[in-house]
Amino acid sequence: MSFSKHPVWLAGFRPFFILTCLSGLALPVIWALLFAGTFGLPHSRYSIVQWHAHEMFFGFGWALLGGFLLTATKNWVKIRGYHGGALVFLTAAWCFERIGMTFGGNWPQPLFLLSNQLFLVSVTGMLLWSLLRYRAADGYRRDNLYFIVALPLFIVAKPLMLSADYGPAGTLMVLGLFRVCFLIMLERTLSEFMRGVFKVDILRNPLLDGSIKLLGLAVVFAGFLPPLLSAGLAVALALLLVVRLAFWRPLLACSRIDLGIMYLGYLMIAGQLLVVASEVTGYSTWIGNFSIHLFSFGVMGLIVPAMIIRISRGHTGRKVMFDAIDKSVLWIMILALALRVIAPQLVPASYRTWIDLAAACWFIGFGILAWRSIPMLLRPRIDGREH
Repeated sequence: MSFSKHPVWLAGFRPFFILTCLSGLALPVIWALLFAGTFGLPHSRYSIVQWHAHEMFFGFGWALLGGFLLTATKNWVKIRGYHGGALVFLTAAWCFERIGMTFGGNWPQPLFLLSNQLFLVSVTGMLLWSLLRYRAADGYRRDNLYFIVALPLFIVAKPLMLSADYGPAGTLMVLGLFRVCFLIMLERTLSEFMRGVFKVDILRNPLLDGSIKLLGLAVVFAGFLPPLLSAGLAVALALLLVVRLAFWRPLLACSRIDLGIMYLGYLMIAGQLLVVASEVTGYSTWIGNFSIHLFSFGVMGLIVPAMIIRISRGHTGRKVMFDAIDKSVLWIMILALALRVIAPQLVPASYRTWIDLAAACWFIGFGILAWRSIPMLLRPRIDGREH
């Protein structure tokens, strides 16, 4: 068997969920060691804070988002999807970016820029090609316009986040783009999960759903708008999310941890928007980068493990179920949220301890995910229906 024909290259979720697990267990621990001064970055062009934010969003975050979208888009437009050499290339580009961010401080500028943009530009172009070329067959044609608009904006937001002049605004833009992607994913998947598990339909109102997505796109630019306007948009979006959640049977969903954690992540999006509103207007008294960590731990940290478990099982031909070990991972990630986001507000003097404990939770949680999921991702589907 040639390298590019190995089962890991059969679908986008396979290599990129492996990278999500590995970066999820490693990056928070590396940050805890950097924050403690145990060691420094070898030859990076950026401060440790910039490096950490970039790697959590464009390393960990885009490994998950890339794996999900490379798999989902082929189902949406009913094509085979990228596999084989295309996925080998994207994986190599993702790894090249990690090397450049950490060791590329002395590289020539063109080489560093190539390392920094090759993966993102390539995967975005491939996703847009699928969505646009096969648009007529797209079962979510109207909704996917938001992906068509949002995905190229990541390419713009990335250098802004790393710049000296526009760093905070660029970070808000990156976070806002991830928020839009998660809102679309949750809107679709929670409807299916609630129908599949509880045989109930949750509210899907085109006007309400469309307003949420449009406001989500507007809040992407919060860092570049007048503070009061940014705050108003964020509060309006948070209120619409809470109103919709009230009609999504949250008490029923929370009777199962595998669904309840998705709802909790959804609620964290609304809470993070209110925090953003307080920060952009200057009324924030939170300890640390509260809004960023509320999103990274409360949204990404809660939703991503549940997605990996569900998709890794379902798309390898296995029954989608959460056993006791899987549920323990979800509880560990909830504990990480409490330790990293809530505890520092209550006992700020122990800030470094909370970072260490939260990093340990991610290491354990994603370590278990890696142990359980990677063997599935490295093997063919058990039912032989790979395509």
